[in-house]
Amino acid sequence: MSGKSFLKGAAILGIAGIIVKIMGAFFRIPLANMITSEGMGYYQTSYPIYVALLTISTAGIPTAISKLVAEKNAIGDRYGAHRIFKVSFILLFALGLITSSILFFGAGSIVKFMKNEGARYSMMAIAPALLFVPIMAAFRGYFQGLQDMVPTAISQIIEQFGRTVVGFLLAYFLLNKFNKGLELAAAGASFGAAAGAITGALMIIFIYFKRRDKILHKIKGGARLKQEPAGKILSQILAIAIPITIGASILPIMNTIDATIVMRRLQAIGYSPDMANDLYGQLTGMAAPLVNLPQIITVSLAVSLVPAISEAKQRRNMTLVRNNIQMGTRVALLIGLPAAIGLVTLSKPIMLLLYPLIPESAASAAESLSILGFGVIFLTLVQTFTGILQGLGRPTVPVINLFIGSIFKVLATYFLTAIPSLNVKGAAIGTVMAYMVAAILNFFAVKRLTRTKFSLANFVIKPIIAVAAMSVSVLFVYRWFVDVFGNKLTTLAAIGIGAVIYGLMLLTTGGITKKDFEMLPGGRKISKILSMIGLLRK
Repeated sequence: MSGKSFLKGAAILGIAGIIVKIMGAFFRIPLANMITSEGMGYYQTSYPIYVALLTISTAGIPTAISKLVAEKNAIGDRYGAHRIFKVSFILLFALGLITSSILFFGAGSIVKFMKNEGARYSMMAIAPALLFVPIMAAFRGYFQGLQDMVPTAISQIIEQFGRTVVGFLLAYFLLNKFNKGLELAAAGASFGAAAGAITGALMIIFIYFKRRDKILHKIKGGARLKQEPAGKILSQILAIAIPITIGASILPIMNTIDATIVMRRLQAIGYSPDMANDLYGQLTGMAAPLVNLPQIITVSLAVSLVPAISEAKQRRNMTLVRNNIQMGTRVALLIGLPAAIGLVTLSKPIMLLLYPLIPESAASAAESLSILGFGVIFLTLVQTFTGILQGLGRPTVPVINLFIGSIFKVLATYFLTAIPSLNVKGAAIGTVMAYMVAAILNFFAVKRLTRTKFSLANFVIKPIIAVAAMSVSVLFVYRWFVDVFGNKLTTLAAIGIGAVIYGLMLLTTGGITKKDFEMLPGGRKISKILSMIGLLRK
């Protein structure tokens, strides 16, 4: 796959991701204002367990499907590619059935151990999603292996729409109807994930059957090579999926441990269970979601990089492999740097903008956001390098590196959270440390395995100059105009001006070039206009 092709796929998924995140913001932000940080504590307590179990059934297998399907297509074996999909579908359905049952029937014991029993209803409500998300994952992995990202993008949007509408309406309805209003409202919001999974699964199944005749026609017209038995296909899938799943499970598992550590350590230094839950809700329900926003593009990049690099490696085209690595890494940095510095610079204004109904909680959560923001840089690189290493057939490398980073996270969270002046901010520091360690180790692994060269000027110096100019302009705008126009308008203006300054500085320094624009869908027209006015270098 050419650089243009994988960037097109990343762009499709990125656009879908932006739509999904916008809908998610319309869900999560009003939800936090409605059920407060206490309700978000119940809601967020169920999520790490859900994500950990979901990771077991969906993290590695879709990537394995994508990689194996891409390799079969590279040799013209479309029948073999489709057979991989059918075998993996059965596996994912079985895993979904098992994990959803574990969460639903084990919810009471889990929340009791975590010392947050008010989260029981949330945990039970989210359990059905574990059955339907794996079904979606099988279809997504197959289409991604065919280098068709549209079905994945559409199903993501439909899934989020179902999650947002059902989750918010249930939370609103349940909030004041029963004695345990906050607990049940959080459960209603959690059930939105199940509703979204059902609608998303139905959509991608519909797309598949709509295209089924075309798929079967291509299978009949393609080469019919000797096929492996189902057992061998299953072993191939698991050989790729298990290391990826272990790697992807590390952070959700560590986040689950994190939740337990934070609740226990905060109570150990004098916080009541309600106060500890409140602080945990600020960290994970209010600040952390903003840190995850840049993942819209970097996850899309990682998904597109796996089949792109795998196919290029299968054809022994190392030049294309290195080009894709350089391009993916540059895009990740160009996104991660401004997002990180922007969140750090405007942490309090952003939190007050998003949560005006709970200003005290917002101001408190801003302290955690100002720390977590630095982790964005490393998180974007971790995801990108993980996709690269998976495409190279070395999925165990990012697993080991992320595990090492997670050890730093657990130790930092345990010791720093118990310092009264830091409290929950200690967990934020631990998160940044985990991403930083993993990113550095992954970087050296990619260099060692591919001998890819990274220009200091293009990958570091030019983006840093641009982001420094952005940060100065943002601070200037906010400090000079907040007293005149208020926090809301000034924050929005500062973000907009900062984005413009960042873009102009990249163009001025050559941090982004005409060639870069031409790799993007519709980029030729944009590059032509910018070249005419003298803003774009060749």
